[in-house]
Amino acid sequence: MTTEKKIYITAPEMAEMLGVSLGHAYKIIRSLNQELKKDGYIVIAGKVPKGYFEKRWFGYSA
Repeated sequence: MTTEKKIYITAPEMAEMLGVSLGHAYKIIRSLNQELKKDGYIVIAGKVPKGYFEKRWFGYSA
């Protein structure tokens, strides 16, 4: 599946994009997933919706 069609970002992709360790990327994903779960959304461990990540990290909705 091409990157443009994926709706989730994984820890390895996030680590590469942000230039952080894989462990730190997993911490960020856990934090974002906790926010989503608190708001009543279903989450997938180790992945976070790309749009939500971009909104929280960059401050805009892609």
